[in-house]
Formats: sequence, C-alpha cells, structure tokens
Amino acid sequence: MKITKTILRSALLAGFLAAAPLRADGPIQDRGEAVEKAHFERDRATILAMAGDYKVRFDMQESTPWLKGYEPLERKISGGHESVRVIEDTGTKIVLQHLLVVGEEGNEMVIKHWRQDWEYEPSRILAYTGPDTWEWTKVPERLRNGRWSQTVYQVDDSPRYAGWGEWQDSQGIRRWRSNWTWRPLARRDAVRNPIYDRYAAINRHQLTPTGWIHWQDNTKMMADAESEDGLKSVVQEYVLNTYDKFSGYNVAAADGYWAATKDYWAAVRAEWDSVADTKGGIRIEEESQTGTVISGRLLTIADEIRTGKTSQEGGIAEARQLIEHATTPRN
Repeated sequence: MKITKTILRSALLAGFLAAAPLRADGPIQDRGEAVEKAHFERDRATILAMAGDYKVRFDMQESTPWLKGYEPLERKISGGHESVRVIEDTGTKIVLQHLLVVGEEGNEMVIKHWRQDWEYEPSRILAYTGPDTWEWTKVPERLRNGRWSQTVYQVDDSPRYAGWGEWQDSQGIRRWRSNWTWRPLARRDAVRNPIYDRYAAINRHQLTPTGWIHWQDNTKMMADAESEDGLKSVVQEYVLNTYDKFSGYNVAAADGYWAATKDYWAAVRAEWDSVADTKGGIRIEEESQTGTVISGRLLTIADEIRTGKTSQEGGIAEARQLIEHATTPRN
C-alpha cells in the first residue's frame, strides 16, 4: 500500500495531469479479433519507427517546488547524436538499443546508452521499488488487453524503470502514456547529493513529423519519517527529449561498435534476466557516478573485447561473475 498511496499523492500534486481522463487507465473492452490485430500491428509499426539515426536534444527543467524553501534548479539543455537499433523482434517483444556517438569528427567515441524493451500484454514488469531494488510487479489482468509495457535499462543493461500503457490516437497525434512509475535518480541529479532520492513519474512517447519525443513528468521525492507514506514531494521536473532524424555524423562508428560487442551484450542481458528470475528481482548497490557499482567494469570489458585485449569468452565469464556476486536475493 505504501507505493500506491505515494503515487496517488504525487498525482494530486501534479495537478495538470488531472486533465487526462481516468478512463484512459481502465480496461480496454474486447474490440474483436480483426480490430485487435489492426491495433497490434499499428502499435508495432509505431515502436519500430523509433529506430534510426538522430540528433538528440535533452531539455530538463525543475518547475514547481512542493517543499517550502526549495529553490528549483536552472534549466539544463544538452544534446548529441544517437543511433537506435532494433536488436530483437519476436512479434510481441521489441528491443531497441541506443548508441550515443560523441566527440569531434574523426575522433568519435561510441557510448552504449539506454535500452528500451516493449512487450505486448505482459503479465508482470520488473519495476523499481526503492533505492537499489527492482521487483517483479504484476500487471492487473483486466488491464493487459491491448497494452504494452516499456522497460528501460541502464548502460550496463541493469534495469532502470518499467511501466505499461496503451498506444492511442488523439488530436491527430500517436502517443503512449505510462502508468505512474517509480524511477531511480538520473546521474545529473545523483552526483549532486540532493535531498530527494527517487522520482514518481509518467512517461510519454510520441511520433513527430521528423522523429519522436520522450516526455517525462517527474515528481522528485524524499524520505520523510513524519509523512503517512514515508515520503515527501520536493519539486516537479519536466524533461523533453527530442529525437530528430539526422545522419550527418559518424553512424558507421555506432554500427561498428555494436557489431563488435553485440554477442557480449546479449550474454550480459541474459545474465541479468537469469538473476532477476532466480533471485526474485534485482538488488544491487548503486553509486552516483556510474549507476550500479559494476557498470564501469561491464562497459570496459566490452571495449576490451572490441579492441582484442580480452577474448569474448573471457569477457562474458567475468561479466557473469560480476553480476552474480554483486546482486543479492530479494527474498
């Protein structure tokens, strides 16, 4: 009940969201096989359309303070170039890997960035439930019909957050909106040692004429022993990540990195999945600079495989040991 109460409380604080009809989260009635199939295929096409090469703009702004005396941070804008690749498509599951290309022309560096997994009508999601902890959370059976979950993973393929929602059309715009989800702090906040330690968030993904956007509505939360639910809202943050199609950068560098390391990362993903299943979720210590405490080494192993310094077999074996030893059972 703690999470439910907190999320409802955050929803009240984020007053503008009241404009979104509550029925959007209600059950989707059976629309018949032909209509369901048409919706499913259009959903798939929308998700797959997010793959491509992009110029990316990250726009982050704290706005309304909910805590007396808190001064919102100044707006922060950054950007770069990002290649998004479909690395798995089973029909009901689509996996998109983001690869960030940074540096000057001729001296680019590829950073394995975030990953997003889309699953149709899932029975459960691996959701963030508090510091260092991700747990399997059931998706209510009556709410699965016609919906997709999105699970976002960190640069080392450890989980970050997960939610579920329906792809819809309104005002001529194709969009997906998540349920309320918990999220760990992003690095931009974690390195500041802030008073808040998590976000209660709603995520939206929408296609645009030139690409797509990822819009986040984050309520930044802090522990508070005196509150009924143990948490207090600090400030609202709005994040708009804009992906505009663009290939005027070294796209080949991104594809070259992935070709050299994709088998290693497939083994890493499989190990995280195995740990989540056998340990009832994932519990692993995080640090502000790198995410999980093993993130830096997992990324370095990939670079060593790419340059030939480490064999793929040896790198995979080390990665499996790191993940197994750094995680603890949830039960």
